[in-house]
Amino acid sequence: MLFTTLAIATLSFATSAQAVGRAIVTNQCDEPIYLWSVGGSISAQNTIAKDTSYSETFRRDPVSGGVALKISPVENGIFKPNVSQTIFAYNLDANQIWYDMSDIFGDGFAGRTMKITPTDSSCESITWGTGKPPMGSQVKNCQANTDLELTFCTGHCLPSWYPCGRNAPGDRRTCCTHCIGDHHCVAAP
Repeated sequence: MLFTTLAIATLSFATSAQAVGRAIVTNQCDEPIYLWSVGGSISAQNTIAKDTSYSETFRRDPVSGGVALKISPVENGIFKPNVSQTIFAYNLDANQIWYDMSDIFGDGFAGRTMKITPTDSSCESITWGTGKPPMGSQVKNCQANTDLELTFCTGHCLPSWYPCGRNAPGDRRTCCTHCIGDHHCVAAP
C-alpha cells in the first residue's frame, strides 16, 4: 500500500513538473476575431484585435480531456445558430501534444491564409492556404514543451514592436525594422 501511494505521488509530481508549451492564436487580419477556450466549460469571449495574440498554457481538461479553441469572425459567434467556427483543438497526453484544426457551420475565414506553426521545427505545421480545410486528416503531434501558434492572415507584416526572437525563449520569428508594402518585412540585424 505504501509503495502504491508513493508511486502515485511520484508520478503526480513528475507530471506537474513537466514543462509544457502554449497554444497561441495571432490575428494579423484587419478585423477582430473572437475566441473561446472550451473543455468541460466555456471561457468568456476573448476579442483578438489586429496584430495581437491570445495564449494559454497547454492543459488537460478534467472533464473532456482535450481543449478546443473555438474561433469565430462574429462577436458571440459560438452562441448564435449556424455561425462558422474554426476549431484549434489540442490534447495534452503525457509528453506529447496532439493538435488539429477543423471548421463547423461553414468556412467563415475563407480567403484568409491560416497556419498552425510549432516552435519545434521538427514538428508538422497545418496550413489552410485559402481559409478552408484541405482533404485528409489534419491531426499532428509534437513534444508537449513546444508552442503551437495559429496565425490568421499570415504573410501580414508585423510592426517593429511585435515581440519575437530574443524576447521569448524558443521563439524563432524575426523582428521587423520596417515593412515594404503589406507583406515584405525587412528584418532587424
